[in-house]
Amino acid sequence: MSGHNINLLGLRGQAKTRLARQMTQLLNEWVPVVEGSEINDDPLDPISNEAIEIIAAQGDASPVSWLHRDERFFEKLATPDVTVADLIGDVDPIKASNLKLSYADERVIHFGMIPRAHRCIFVLNELPDLQARIQVALFSILQEKEIQIRGFKVRLPITPQLIFTANPEDYTNRGSIVTPLKDRIGSQILTHYPHTRDIAKAITNQEVIVSKEKKAMIHIPELACDILEQIGFEARKSEFVDSKSGVSARMSITAMENLISTAERRLLISGDQKTSVRLVDFLGVIPAINGKIELVYEGEQEGAEQISYHLISESIKTIFPDYFPKIEKLDKQEEDGPYDELLRWFFENNELILEDSLAEKEYKQTIEQVKGIESIIDMYQKDCSIEDRYFMMEFLLWGLEANKKLNKYRTLEGFQFKDSLGSYIQGI
Repeated sequence: MSGHNINLLGLRGQAKTRLARQMTQLLNEWVPVVEGSEINDDPLDPISNEAIEIIAAQGDASPVSWLHRDERFFEKLATPDVTVADLIGDVDPIKASNLKLSYADERVIHFGMIPRAHRCIFVLNELPDLQARIQVALFSILQEKEIQIRGFKVRLPITPQLIFTANPEDYTNRGSIVTPLKDRIGSQILTHYPHTRDIAKAITNQEVIVSKEKKAMIHIPELACDILEQIGFEARKSEFVDSKSGVSARMSITAMENLISTAERRLLISGDQKTSVRLVDFLGVIPAINGKIELVYEGEQEGAEQISYHLISESIKTIFPDYFPKIEKLDKQEEDGPYDELLRWFFENNELILEDSLAEKEYKQTIEQVKGIESIIDMYQKDCSIEDRYFMMEFLLWGLEANKKLNKYRTLEGFQFKDSLGSYIQGI
């Protein structure tokens, strides 16, 4: 509405390019164009010599074509090999030779991507990576709405909508936006990551690629989606993760795809026809986390895999009070806590081993052997569906471990839950 060129400034994975691409939906669905025009000339306001000559010669009989808004989008990634000729244009010696024109004739000009985006949206991604001398070539386009090509006195009032994207980290790491160019960009809009889990889940569900066959075979509890999204929120505030680098929204998308694939792999091994996502399947999301976070020195010392384990545990710990009583409120010795019976079962030298590839029947039988776990679910999650019930039981165990009431060990086959030192101290 303001007619401004825009710079979308934000950390990686904040959908800057996706926002820019969606802007075509704000355009008129169809616009008239002088047929044969290289730069989408408006029949009522032609600016190129070619279009002006056509209109002058044929008047109202001039041929007109119609351009759909989906075709009014141009995009270029700023890389070191981008030239002024690519973006703005240059003299075409082959055209001059074929048409037998001298280099003084404006018809020898080959227009670049920006003039060809006249009356369109042109997106230049990663602006700081563009060489400074190329950025300078954009000055007259942004301010005077005209192009400069070699020695030609070309003043075409082109009107592309220019959208730039930039990462603030790039200003110091790889390049920068020259100050006069920043001054000529009409508005700078700061992008951000999703503020709530619900919005993050909606984005992940929209972007994740899952076949209909997998959806039919694998049930994904809503709690599993919450835990997966919370991992991203925990990573963005973790002291081990570089906050300046950010944590891309792509992490949740790829993690969800890995989570489903891990459950599918288990189906193929066990021979079952259907299954539900389990917390042990979250081991499969670790490769998606490792590749999407930049660690600070302390995080590098701990190791990427250990930090990924830690983020999953912190995610469960954050969500746990939404479903079960808080652990810190159960310190009064004279009162019985809701977890006493369950913890007592582990205290009596019992242990629980949940293997990664357990078939559905064995998985359920293994969890059911924990005394007191079903009564806790019946008391605090009585509305839990049958499909989500066993995931909720497993979540209870992982939540107690995250709150240091149980110990969890990783084995070659799966996870082992045992009594913790805290249980000995409390005498449960």
